[in-house]
Amino acid sequence: MGKHLACFKAYDVRGNVPRDLNEDVAYAIGRAYATIVKAQTVCIGHDIRLSGPALAEALSRGLTDGGVDVVHLGLVGTEMVYFATGHYKYDGGIMITASHNPADDNGMKMVRVDSRPISGDTGLLDIEELTAQYLLNEPTPVGARGVVQRKEIYEDFVKHLLRICPADVLRDFKVLACPGNGAAGVAMDVLSAHLPIKLTRMQFEPDGRFPHGVPNPILPESRKPVELTARGGNYDIAVAWDGDYDRCFLLDEAGNFIEGYYIVGLLAAAILHDHPGGTVIYDPRLTWNTLKVVAQAGGRAVMCKSGHAFIKEKMRAEGAIYGGEMSAHHYFKDHWFCDSGMIPWMLVLKLMAKTGKSLGNLVGDMISEFPCSGEINSTVESVQEVLTRVEIAYPGGLIDRTDGLSVEFPAWRFNLRGSNTEPVIRLNVEARGDIPLCREKTAELLSIIRA
Repeated sequence: MGKHLACFKAYDVRGNVPRDLNEDVAYAIGRAYATIVKAQTVCIGHDIRLSGPALAEALSRGLTDGGVDVVHLGLVGTEMVYFATGHYKYDGGIMITASHNPADDNGMKMVRVDSRPISGDTGLLDIEELTAQYLLNEPTPVGARGVVQRKEIYEDFVKHLLRICPADVLRDFKVLACPGNGAAGVAMDVLSAHLPIKLTRMQFEPDGRFPHGVPNPILPESRKPVELTARGGNYDIAVAWDGDYDRCFLLDEAGNFIEGYYIVGLLAAAILHDHPGGTVIYDPRLTWNTLKVVAQAGGRAVMCKSGHAFIKEKMRAEGAIYGGEMSAHHYFKDHWFCDSGMIPWMLVLKLMAKTGKSLGNLVGDMISEFPCSGEINSTVESVQEVLTRVEIAYPGGLIDRTDGLSVEFPAWRFNLRGSNTEPVIRLNVEARGDIPLCREKTAELLSIIRA
């Protein structure tokens, strides 16, 4: 089999069940994690995927055979594993999820103490290497096996959310909530009992068969049912989540989908209001609106390469209060510098209550002042060749290589970056108050990229 396993990716484990990931692999990962992380107590949880419980059982056996005590959280969201690891001071946590991948995929997101991510250069490669060895030669159990206990953490998790955004700062907003049959509905039922909001439930039943398609609201076809329902109702806001709800997506009172880029600006403004002079981390794909908002609020903006492991590391290094990616990952110092799909929409409602403005009003100026293309993917033969070709085509701009290629001109800018996992290149374009220019440059770039 060799060292490389198909299910190990740049930041996590992800693949088809049972081809790439099965109970044997899960057991070996548990043993390898125990050996590499040297943890005493580790919490594990799984999302709604049908393969989750069996993989959790096998992972649990691997961990306990490696001498680790396991706290089994059951069906949870990814941010609940981050919460449990940090809040109860466990030595690590493993979430079994494949996020927005197809229904027959599954995977794992791993953290160590303080919910610090375990990814490519922070131990994941070591775990992969040892997993491959253990699949070839099953290790003998260590002296004392660990024990497994089950723990119900929803009430504690909700208390944590209410400390970050107390119920009394919200109003009786009408909220349409759509987990897309993912795990978010379970948390929403517990949380909403403490909030003054009027909740309308849509696709709420957790169902790993994904009867309405894989929940990934960043895709237009995935969010269409929510848009139609939001337009037909009289809601203040609509919220949609991916399967493990580490990302949430917002629609305004008219049912318009709000690009994650503008939500970053909104959350930066909301958090800096309560933490004057704080530091905000942002990614290089779309930047101008975030820079303006942070400057206006008296904060400090620091750029960081996209990807959760990079952002979390940079936030810790800079003592940042918030980090935002336009892909709808929002990271909070108060949440162990981790991403959450529950905190963002609560803070947006708090801002709406405080300002008396609708979500459409709050983001309207940002959208007209800094129109953007949204992220556009193109499959290419060679990412590097395309980057070189595009750079030659746009001389005279200000170049930044924090993540792929960013080129900035006075009236518009773009970022072009390769995917970590596939032969895909991702384009983002923004302009200063000029929608036709933004469209023109997007079309121009795409013709070069796809030539």
